[in-house]
Amino acid sequence: MGTAGERAAGGAHDGDGGGAALIDAALGFVFPAALRAAALARVADHLSEGPRTPAEVAAATDTDPAALTRVLRLLATRGIFGEDEQGRFRLEAAGQALRSDVPGSVRDGILMITDRTFWLPAGRMDHCLSTGGSVFEDIFAKPFFDHFAQDAETAAVFHDGMAAMSGVENGPIADAYDFPRTGTVVDVGGGQGGFLAAVLRACPGLNGVLYDRAHVVAGHRLGDDAALADRWSTAEGDFFTDVPRGDILLLKRILHDWQDDQCVRLLRACRRSLAPGGRVLVVDAVIAPDNRPHQAKDLDLLMMASLVGRERTHEDFRALLAEAGLRLTRVCSTPTVLSVVEARAADEAPETGGS
Repeated sequence: MGTAGERAAGGAHDGDGGGAALIDAALGFVFPAALRAAALARVADHLSEGPRTPAEVAAATDTDPAALTRVLRLLATRGIFGEDEQGRFRLEAAGQALRSDVPGSVRDGILMITDRTFWLPAGRMDHCLSTGGSVFEDIFAKPFFDHFAQDAETAAVFHDGMAAMSGVENGPIADAYDFPRTGTVVDVGGGQGGFLAAVLRACPGLNGVLYDRAHVVAGHRLGDDAALADRWSTAEGDFFTDVPRGDILLLKRILHDWQDDQCVRLLRACRRSLAPGGRVLVVDAVIAPDNRPHQAKDLDLLMMASLVGRERTHEDFRALLAEAGLRLTRVCSTPTVLSVVEARAADEAPETGGS
């Protein structure tokens, strides 16, 4: 069998039926494995000041020089690193976000996505096909969020990873939606508060409530921003049963974690707590009805393997909202993989010009 490089250089053989491309695709899991190894060793941090030899980086990261060279060589084929004629490696522009010490770093996000809590279930996706359900509990003996609640180290990987991913998308999403000038915004299941902070920064007249489980809210980062002083509070509870009252209820990357009946329970709790004229904003990926590549389709399989939820289409959201007494009014695209699905109480009269 020829190598991927040989095939790329010479092209696929006529009449191979696309077999070479499928073999390349099957080898694709090696790239995120190498990316994870480099992230754990903080290689990008040590190349931030200029090119270094693998031996120099290995000494700084307590890794094996020969093994590190092989990892760097693969990542250089994807433009993360580059290699000069002296065999020194440099950090390329595409790898800057792998650093841990820069704004917009996604290092923690990479470590979360490639953590065993996602990696191992994905490797047993055939179980999902056989049973129609997640394989997570079969591997870890507990459902996804119960496992995190009892494993502080793994929970930290998850919440730090979500914060890193959100850090890249929060600002653009907050800027893409026309929030009201005044009122109370409740970030339901808001984690460490990154999205709520972005919304409050974009809308100085709003106040906010960060709502999540007690052990999650305890790690919030809202107090780090002086611009938000006296404009936020926290609340603890179970969002399936009760949600703080607000004019805007945010559900960012929440519904995709859960089955339809659980989503309806949560949305009904939101409907009960929605102030007159208020809105529920579901911020999630919306799968388009075509076969174009879209990150939502990858995320959908992670949801299937590790959790119980899924990514949804426009019509899926419309049906969920309707069952909860809400009416989908519009879907706003953003510069990110996520969209803002806006809903209002079903028994309220539509606004003039609303969709």
